[in-house]
Amino acid sequence: MILQALKDYYYRKAHLQEAEAGSETYDPGDRIAPPGFEWKEIPWVIVLDRNGMPVVLEDTRERKGKKVRARKFLVPHSVIRGNDLKANLLWDGIDYALGIDIKGKGDPERTEEQHRLFKEEIKKLSLDSDEAVKAVRLFLDRVNKIELLSSLDGWKSMMEDKAPNVTFRLAGDSLTVGERRSVSQILSVREDDSLPIGTCMVSGEKDRLTKLHAKIKGVWGAQSSGGSIVSFNADAFESYEKEQGMNAPVGVVAATAYTTALNHLLREDSEQRMQVGDTSTVFWSEKPSEFELSFGTFFRESPKDDPDRMTGAVRDLYRSVETGVLNEDEQQKFYVLGLAPNAGRISIRFWLTGTIGKFSDAIRQHFLDIQIVHGPRDPEILSLFRLLVSVAVQGKTDNIPSHLTEGIMRAILQKRQYPRALLQAAIVRVRAEHEVNYARAALIKACLNRSSHTRSGDAEKEFQMSLDPSNRNEGYLLGRLFAALEKVQEEASPGINATIRDRFYGAASSTPVTVFGNLMRQKNHHIAKIDNPGRQVFYEKLIGQIMEGIDDFPAHLSLDDQGRFAIGYYHQRQDFYTRKTDRIEEMGVQK
Repeated sequence: MILQALKDYYYRKAHLQEAEAGSETYDPGDRIAPPGFEWKEIPWVIVLDRNGMPVVLEDTRERKGKKVRARKFLVPHSVIRGNDLKANLLWDGIDYALGIDIKGKGDPERTEEQHRLFKEEIKKLSLDSDEAVKAVRLFLDRVNKIELLSSLDGWKSMMEDKAPNVTFRLAGDSLTVGERRSVSQILSVREDDSLPIGTCMVSGEKDRLTKLHAKIKGVWGAQSSGGSIVSFNADAFESYEKEQGMNAPVGVVAATAYTTALNHLLREDSEQRMQVGDTSTVFWSEKPSEFELSFGTFFRESPKDDPDRMTGAVRDLYRSVETGVLNEDEQQKFYVLGLAPNAGRISIRFWLTGTIGKFSDAIRQHFLDIQIVHGPRDPEILSLFRLLVSVAVQGKTDNIPSHLTEGIMRAILQKRQYPRALLQAAIVRVRAEHEVNYARAALIKACLNRSSHTRSGDAEKEFQMSLDPSNRNEGYLLGRLFAALEKVQEEASPGINATIRDRFYGAASSTPVTVFGNLMRQKNHHIAKIDNPGRQVFYEKLIGQIMEGIDDFPAHLSLDDQGRFAIGYYHQRQDFYTRKTDRIEEMGVQK
């Protein structure tokens, strides 16, 4: 199903590209490579005249931010070497392309064989009539080609580069030799006769079956050379005397299509990928749609030059229910694929399928679930990244628990309960850092509410966005009480370095009976120190109202009640700062 959906996406993209392979209209930032080709960073281009004499060494590298990146070229698809010596066509590292042992392996016979294979691949094209291919062959046959190249500007820089890829271009041409139409026409019909013919399990059609699939690159944390989704690299994984890819027979056409599509989705500047913890997530729709372009915006951090991008996208999503913007596409299939590194392989972390209508409704519900009152300087909408970072140790991305990424994506997109581990992680961070911040409060509220309304027959009152005086849950009331006692202490001792939250939050939220008796006694002393009599009366009335719902301080609070404690504390603290004046007047107290 995954490979078939990726194959269909490849042909969907390829069908929309009217330009033929080799055309200048191809843009590596947007277009998918045609069959037989891939986009590859090539830092050095050797420009030749028609007699095969090198005239320029073109350095395509340029600085982008803190990184130096080479220009991408459309090149014949790279070979899968494994442990074998195989050469790419019309491009490769300089060990193959020029016969130079830049990696320092000290094996001249190996380097000579690599260069021979490189020249042999070009001879197989049988394109002596093409002047560019002919120029490359003339150059490669020159015994003094290295001496000629070393006289050109850029030679020293190329030698200092780390095993750089090189390709060729004819002087006066805008395209490299591998991008020329004559080459693309041959590659589109060329087959590897050494591969057996069989039924492809992806397409169901007869095709040459590939033994090795192209590497998948761009998965965060994976090997830089890439990894495989389909691979059999040990006898223990093979069956019925079949070797390597024959255990999962995929045709060359389908394998090329799905790997090209996935590498296209995972490219660095792709708008159809996002990072969810340690999981590289890509997404696409059955047909072109606005939802496909905006999906990532709902979860990513907004860019610094457009801080309101996510907020605007969520607002548009809300409005789409009334305007019917999604009606045309809502029955269209949509796919979300999560990938994570696993040594030399790529593991499937999650695979979610549904319709655009189903996923858009689920995302709307997620944002409703995490809505909670917050300060004026806080963002209106919390990204998934901010939610996950809030439960990570020291707030570091690398510390986001890996087991949460699959669960939270399934919860959001399938409207399931949020992972129990997510609620536990949020409460653990609150207790460890003595801080119920905006993101943690939003997560805890979402976890508890989603748990409540996905369980049949559960009459537990759901949490509102802001303070709810009608909520009589014991954990919620204890959290409100703790916030009120802390505020009394702060007003009695302005500028205090550490409040009761720093000393007693963990015990108060888990074993209330051990601390609340003492805190209530201290409360009387603190209220007496407040200079404003009106404020004294206000706090006495507020604490009294809260205590009306508390019969006795419990010995223990369950995990859910610890979450309710955190929400009660957060709501009450926010209420002090956002509605302080109104609340005093409502209670009939003189300011």
